[in-house]
Amino acid sequence: MLYLSNMLGNPVYDSTGEKLGVVSDLAISTGEMFPRITSLAFKGPGRTPFMISWRKYVDSFSEEEVRLNTESYNIRFSYLQPDEVLLARDLLDQQIVDTQGLKLVRVNDLKLSPSGTQLRLLGAEVGVRGILRGLHPLLEKAVVTAAKLFGKKIDEKIIAWNYMDLLDRDLSKVQLSVTHRRLNEMHPADVADILEQLDPKQRAEVFKHLDDARSAEVIAELEDEYQAETLDDLGDREASGLLGQMDPDDAADIIRDLPYEKAETLLRLMGVEDAAEIRSLLGYKDDTAGGMMTTQFVAMKETDTVLDTVEVLRALDEDFPTVHFVYVLEEDSEKLVGVLSMRTLVLAHRESQLKDIMYTEIISVPPDEDEEEVAADISKYDMVALPVVDESGRMLGLVTVDDAMEVMEESTESEKNTSRALTVVAGVIGGAAALAVYTLIVLEIAGVL
Repeated sequence: MLYLSNMLGNPVYDSTGEKLGVVSDLAISTGEMFPRITSLAFKGPGRTPFMISWRKYVDSFSEEEVRLNTESYNIRFSYLQPDEVLLARDLLDQQIVDTQGLKLVRVNDLKLSPSGTQLRLLGAEVGVRGILRGLHPLLEKAVVTAAKLFGKKIDEKIIAWNYMDLLDRDLSKVQLSVTHRRLNEMHPADVADILEQLDPKQRAEVFKHLDDARSAEVIAELEDEYQAETLDDLGDREASGLLGQMDPDDAADIIRDLPYEKAETLLRLMGVEDAAEIRSLLGYKDDTAGGMMTTQFVAMKETDTVLDTVEVLRALDEDFPTVHFVYVLEEDSEKLVGVLSMRTLVLAHRESQLKDIMYTEIISVPPDEDEEEVAADISKYDMVALPVVDESGRMLGLVTVDDAMEVMEESTESEKNTSRALTVVAGVIGGAAALAVYTLIVLEIAGVL
């Protein structure tokens, strides 16, 4: 196997043995799973850059040199093509997304596979061996040998090319064989984990290659500190459109963190119905049931039939949140009087009225209930969703189990941080006390006291 670091700086000779320069880079064509080297870049006298076709002119290559199949005067120089990427310039020491391992890594070297006079890119070396090899191949061998003496093994860490997404290029101009469609295939939470490791410029670049629906899902999964920052990098209309596609409770959480002027601008650009839902949620404190709840739920009247309910469910938009229960409201008001599971609905006769088959013992919370108490109730009663009702019993929304889990995770992390802080304080106090005792002993021995 060869590595890019083995090739860079090697002399380039023509067929007569005349030295033309030294290898400065290799180019690949991005249309293949394991792309072949298509061009050789080298620097001639006075560091003048040249590029030639690999297939047309390269006769042989090794870790020591590259030899061409013709004399220098027969060579016709070329230019980087739109579908080509330079390995050293565009990949080496750059950040890439490992879409298999779902993480951001830095390319320390590139592994190449010889096949006759052809050379293909297998993948990126992202481990310590690539760093050592880049400094000097002998250093890599020395460290690997020394590690073996201590019973340790330093393996290569290779990410295959077909699992790589390049981030530090203008992807609107260079289409890679593995474009950001691979990010579109990943779970939004995994994409969010990757984006949080990028700087704002890179994050904005990735968002350009996600469709609107996926962008909205990913923004909802980002940590709070990154959500507002990401929206700031987008135009007002684009940001408003993405918020309008999100669940109202997620959109409200983000808008709460925006400056007032920015928030109002985005709400005014939004559809009237979407903006009204979000504004209604903004009226509640962030750490209460009202601040946690979503207004997207299925509610029917108690005199509606099973058939009526099924028709409503069939008409829901594809992006409507998963429905686990149907909530039954009083005929002449919005008061919550019952709940139906999907199982009950499926087994009931189609002409049955909901009031005859609904479950009437309902657990609910007021909108000002503390979020930790809400999460505790959901956990205690093993609920998928908890209705939020006002003083008159009118249903306002739902707190879902995923939102409750976030609260419990934050609470657990806070407890851990508090425990760590107390440990540190105790350590400092204990250390200070020990130092004081030690100082007194020393002074006593010295006869000062």
